[in-house]
Order: sequence, then structure tokens, then C-alpha cells
Amino acid sequence: MRSRLRRRLPVWLVLSVLATGMAGCGTSRSSANGLEVVATTTILGDVARNVVGDGATVEVLIPLGADPHDYQASSQQVAAIQQADLVIANGLMLEEGLQDVLDSLTGDGANILELAPLLDPLPLSGQPEDERREGDPHVWLDPLRMAQAARIIATELTAISGGSEWLARAESYSVELVSTDRQIEAMLSVVPAPRRKLVTNHDSLGYFAARYGFEIAGTVIPGGSTLAEPSSSELAALVGVIEREGVPAIFAETTNPSALAEAVAEELGTEVEVVDLYTGSLSEPGSGADTLISMLLTNAERIVKALT
Repeated sequence: MRSRLRRRLPVWLVLSVLATGMAGCGTSRSSANGLEVVATTTILGDVARNVVGDGATVEVLIPLGADPHDYQASSQQVAAIQQADLVIANGLMLEEGLQDVLDSLTGDGANILELAPLLDPLPLSGQPEDERREGDPHVWLDPLRMAQAARIIATELTAISGGSEWLARAESYSVELVSTDRQIEAMLSVVPAPRRKLVTNHDSLGYFAARYGFEIAGTVIPGGSTLAEPSSSELAALVGVIEREGVPAIFAETTNPSALAEAVAEELGTEVEVVDLYTGSLSEPGSGADTLISMLLTNAERIVKALT
């Protein structure tokens, strides 16, 4: 396996932005309209907005459709992180391209909440020991974990500003996520046990598989990051797995090119479908994936259709 080198934001740029941000800050980082919250991903931004209501503004760093693994922050976004009352990140190396910035700003006193390490993370199965220790970052594909994430965000906001409204909104949103979990279970009940085997673009559906009784049979890109590259022998082994297990679909991702998945499907020369799922980002309004809840339901619908 060959890994791409992670691009780093130059240290001089981080330091210069920090200096500018600190010079412009007074004793409070809150705006006149309430708290300022920054979320790294569109998914975390949606969760945050359901918790904060009108009590805060939420800025999302990574745009719709972008891969969170390799996104790089602009200097303006670095300043926004520094000045925010709360920065909500996923953690567990999901935001690989932002990690240097987040680490630098944490050391400078920015209030950064990494959620995934607090949500009983699963190991990355079949990966090197160092990656397994880090844990699987894709926690948002389990709605019950995201219900807990909403409560954690509300608890942090309560510590910052007091009041009970954060916890009340988080509990209301958590009820919606629990209901979504039950809907997904009902939708997936039609998939027979022999068909509950998933081949994915990269190892992103571990939480989905664990929650709903599926098995990850293989991945096109090895590991929990999209920044690795499979070798020819790894792709050949995956073709063998799909043939042996009779897997009817490869699940690709809207945030990454599906060329490798399509090449594997063509190599098989059978009716193996490549199906795009929303795994790393929400999508435009009307897409069926413009909120976390609608994204989870759309993914479940596509999985059911592909496997039945």
C-alpha cells in the first residue's frame, strides 16, 4: 500500500493568522447574535445547528461534496477557528488535512471538541496496529452515536454559556435520530442474511455494519482514509473476494472518484453494480442528503435496492 503525502499548511501561515486573530480579539469571542460555533464537516454542522437553534451561528469549514480526509483550511478559516467559542471536529484523523492547524490552535487555547473519541469508537478491522489504535472515524453513520454526540455538544455549550436550552434541543434532536435508527432497521429487514455483505470504496461503513448486522467483505482503497492507494495485488484479491462471496454491488462515495470501483466491477465481467453513497458529506437541498437524517435514510434505501 502506498500512501500519499499529507499536504501541510506552512507553519509561518498558521502563526501569522494566530497573531492577526489574537490582535483582533477582545475579552469575548461571542458575536452580538450569540455564540460562534465552527464545525469541520457539513454533517457536524447539521448536528450543531439542530442543537444551537437561534442561540449561535454555525460556520462549516469543509464545503458540500468535498473529501474531509484531505481538505486544507484557508487563512480566513484558520482565523475563524481561533475566534470561535466552540470548534466541533470529528477527530480520529478524519480531517487529516486540517490536523496540523487544529493541533496548533489547540495549543494556543482554541476550544476544540473532538467528538469521535468520545463515542466509543470501533477499531478499523484488518488494518495495521497503529490505525486500529486510532479507531474508525466514521461515527456519524450510526444514528445512536450521533444522538450522543448532540448531547455532548449541548453539554459543552452549557459549560460555555449556561442555560438549559442547549440540552433541551439536543434531547429533541436525539429523539429524531433514535426514530431514524428504527426506520433504517425496518428498511434493512428485507435484506437476507447471505446478502448482508458489503464491499466499499474505503473502510467507511464499519459503524453501519456493526449497528445493522452487516459484514464488510472488502474495500477498494485499504484503510479508513481515502488518501491511500491500493496495489494491483490488493485489487486482484478484492476481485477474488467478490467472486467468492457473490457480492452484487460495490458501494462508492459521492466525495471520491469511483474509477477504481468501476474498474473492479468491469474486471469481474458480471452484473456487479457500483452504487454511490453519501458517506463524507451532505449534499445540495433536494438531493435526499441535505441533512444527516435524510442522508442516512437515502443510504439505507440505496443499500436495500442494491442488495435485494
